Amino acid sequence: MPITPTKYIWMDGELVEWDKAQIHILTHTLHYGMGVFEGIRAYPTPNGVAIFRLEDHMKRLLASARIFMMDVPYSLEELCEAARAVVRENNLDQGCYLRPLIYLGYGEMGLNPLPCTVNVAVAAWPWGTYLGDDGVANGVRMKISSWRRHDPNAMPTAAKGTGMYINSSLAKVEAIKAGYDEAIMLAPNGNVSECTGENLFILENGTLTTPHIAHAGTLGGITQQTVETIARDLGYEVNYEPLIRTDLYLADEAFLTGTAAEVVPISSVDDRLIGDGRPGPVTTEIQKAYFAAVRGEVTRYESWLDRV
Repeated sequence: MPITPTKYIWMDGELVEWDKAQIHILTHTLHYGMGVFEGIRAYPTPNGVAIFRLEDHMKRLLASARIFMMDVPYSLEELCEAARAVVRENNLDQGCYLRPLIYLGYGEMGLNPLPCTVNVAVAAWPWGTYLGDDGVANGVRMKISSWRRHDPNAMPTAAKGTGMYINSSLAKVEAIKAGYDEAIMLAPNGNVSECTGENLFILENGTLTTPHIAHAGTLGGITQQTVETIARDLGYEVNYEPLIRTDLYLADEAFLTGTAAEVVPISSVDDRLIGDGRPGPVTTEIQKAYFAAVRGEVTRYESWLDRV
């Protein structure tokens, strides 16, 4: 989706004008992909704009950096305040998408990243529904990708690493070129892993199931965890269990979750309809509860909101 420029981007402790937020062509991460990032959303609420699960996202960002042995020069609270400042100073009162990025800077080249400087940036801009309003309302068509998800012993799938998403981009392009909306990736062992940038859930016999990192090398999703909590509060059983592709074909309902995508029904997988191909009642109930939570309409989830 196109980016709508805002006024400032936070870079290494300073608010920099959007068009001046630049890096050198020999920035290490640009060449070797050693970087980590997050996707975060802020929403308008009755009490002002709030960033959803900000601290949890920044904790995961720092955990990803630790996995890659990147020594981040900012604390958790400093990163959270940087995100608040970007939303506040850009007057993004109606909500936005935030992109924190930790990358290796200019001055060293070669495969040893340890001498490189570690730089941090946080950008924010208005951004609509990642998979489209029609997808949120009516569901998306999915394809099992020929590209496998990383083996956790080849790439650390618990980290949200920049270069690792070449894998996801290949799967996304394959799906779009074939006429689908999104791809589902299998783990090296053949189990269902995740979508190109989202986790997924299936419903069968009243029970929700989602793959776990230990089974399929998925990234532990913050929206996935949010939906797990909401679903259990609504009275549904949620399991983290291995899934194979035919589990998707035979599911009563299915949906994907992610910060950018939010909660999106799956209408079909490999041209097999999920249920009758329309969003099911459980998916619709969870989706409605999720959107109410992020917009500050549910008191019990107030702790997830970080007021700007």
